[in-house]
Amino acid sequence: MHHGFADTRHGQVHLVEEGAGAPVLLLHQTPRSVDEYRDVLPLLGRRVRAIALDTLGYGLSAKPSGEWSIELFADGVVDVCDALRLDRVTVVGHHTGAVVATEVAASVPDRVEALVLSGMPYVDARRRHQVATGRPPIDAVTRAGDGSHLRALWENRAPYYPADRPDLLERLVRDALAVIDRVEEGHEAVNRYRMEDRIGRVTARTLVLCGELDTFSLPDVEKIVAAIPGAVAEILPGTGVPSVDHRPDLVADAVLRFLEAAPAT
Repeated sequence: MHHGFADTRHGQVHLVEEGAGAPVLLLHQTPRSVDEYRDVLPLLGRRVRAIALDTLGYGLSAKPSGEWSIELFADGVVDVCDALRLDRVTVVGHHTGAVVATEVAASVPDRVEALVLSGMPYVDARRRHQVATGRPPIDAVTRAGDGSHLRALWENRAPYYPADRPDLLERLVRDALAVIDRVEEGHEAVNRYRMEDRIGRVTARTLVLCGELDTFSLPDVEKIVAAIPGAVAEILPGTGVPSVDHRPDLVADAVLRFLEAAPAT
């Protein structure tokens, strides 16, 4: 895999790529990094040019000092396309990355060839109300001198991760520590996003993916499919929220089958 950086209006974005051919951008969930796609990249790279980005604020990318938003994250993705001279791309996003991918496809529809939305929540007025009236934060912790906040990070996510794969949670906690002071801001950006005003602008051929154990996003699959004309869905067996790094084989296979299928007429 090849590492690099691209200049954007908000600072440099770190990227990792493998393979050649049609460009496929990979956007991670909060608070991850390109590490989330480390096992997907070589699988996709056999047939396409797979490029994973550290979203602005995460991993080795620049950390803007102002408020983080889905629109800011999407600006970074579009600027990476400009820097790499990519006129048309496929965008694959997981959880927060899927929301960012939606905004990219809505803001520059002429540049998005295809879209894969993995584990994406449908963010509308009802969801925003639920969050505002008591839904607990996902990753927010208070730094403690005895290091107990590390255990809190683990325990917050443990219910969504397979008990026999502690390595997956270790990777998430490592990424979370890199943004510990702003670890919840990606989720907050998602919950401010007015998806209902933007998703109807998506014109790209779209695949909606979700793990069958992803109780967080699975209930929204039908809403997303209904909101994007021609969108199709696929449910991945035996995996949930961490589907990208838990079952990279299933994710890569689903993406490649979708990209290689003839568009509906």
